[in-house]
Amino acid sequence: MFKQKNVYWIVVFMAFLATALSFLDRQVLSVSIIRIREDFPISDTDYGFINTGFLVSYAIMFTLGGILIDRFGSRKGLGYSVGIWSLATALHSVATNAFHFGIYRFFLGLGEGGAFPGAIKAVVEWVPKKKQALANGIAIGGSALGAVAAPPLCVYLIGTIGWRGVFLVTGIFGLLWVLVWFLLPKNKAKAKRDLKEVKSWAETFRSVGKILKIKEVWIFILIRFILDPIFYFYMFWIPKYLSDSRGVDLEKIGELFWIPFLALGISNMLGGFFSDKVFRSTGSLDWARKGVMGVAAILTLSALFVKYMPSEEWVIVIMVVAFFAHGLWITNYITAISDTFGKSITSTVIGLSGSAGALSSVLINPLMGNIIEKFSYDPMWIYSGLMYPVAFILFLVLMPKIRQLRHIPTI
Repeated sequence: MFKQKNVYWIVVFMAFLATALSFLDRQVLSVSIIRIREDFPISDTDYGFINTGFLVSYAIMFTLGGILIDRFGSRKGLGYSVGIWSLATALHSVATNAFHFGIYRFFLGLGEGGAFPGAIKAVVEWVPKKKQALANGIAIGGSALGAVAAPPLCVYLIGTIGWRGVFLVTGIFGLLWVLVWFLLPKNKAKAKRDLKEVKSWAETFRSVGKILKIKEVWIFILIRFILDPIFYFYMFWIPKYLSDSRGVDLEKIGELFWIPFLALGISNMLGGFFSDKVFRSTGSLDWARKGVMGVAAILTLSALFVKYMPSEEWVIVIMVVAFFAHGLWITNYITAISDTFGKSITSTVIGLSGSAGALSSVLINPLMGNIIEKFSYDPMWIYSGLMYPVAFILFLVLMPKIRQLRHIPTI
């Protein structure tokens, strides 16, 4: 159906759609929960543990998914991942209590753990080096499209087919994606390499042990461990914040909450575009990646001012700045991983760092529910505003120069 020479941007576009579906499916609950709680009681603490069900499996599968995708490639890895989480999304439609949602969120995370390692692996397998930052920005920028679509789509579908129908429809979207993905041709160059480089599972996990001895791997893990709880807080709790603390109704949330994610998608692509441009001009990966990350870190300070905003519209303005900053940051953070580790273990390192971020969120997310229930959202805004600059300083100190490492083990 598709000619080999035309595939490389098609693959990037499909990766874009995959990350869009991943964020659409994980965001559906954060919007629908407002209506779900009218059918049966779910406390803030219950909601925190429901989200923990997702984060536990996501933490496990981010690493395991990265390893499997480095071993088997993005074609199988990303395809199976989307299929698993799409089925899990559809199962949400039959939930009748908080426990059911926790179980289905667990299976959602099991599939979604392979989304970003798979998308980035597809870019590394197909796209030339000088275009990879932009391609990465497009691939992960799909997450913003999914999150942009989620609030208005959910509000519309809830009004027409109910909250159960929302989960069923979005699950079907993912299964259609899987069908198209497997119609794409295989990467011929990768297929030839695979015939020559088949490792036993014992060798694969010995390689993982060697990877964990590399200092730079732990630097990327540390950064995600510090920062990921912030973005999970944004995704899972802002609709409830607008509803509980600002008195905003569901329809108004649907009208407003997509806007920050649009800013995220734009900045994912702009972050890659400007980074590639600086790299082509200077030849310096350091300037290209860290320059954009530094600008992003400064912009995230805006979250400190959410509590002082006079209206929900101004809260959204602050969130637009914070999400824009995150998009700049994450595109260059992920591209720095591929710069450092090349084609052989990029997905594994992305997986390890993503697992660290999800594990951090597993620990903090139930705590968020308790803090919010007993005190307020204020501590979360303070953490969100300060930690990107702290992480950037740590990155500068611990990784003075971004460069591709030699003698990297293969999976």
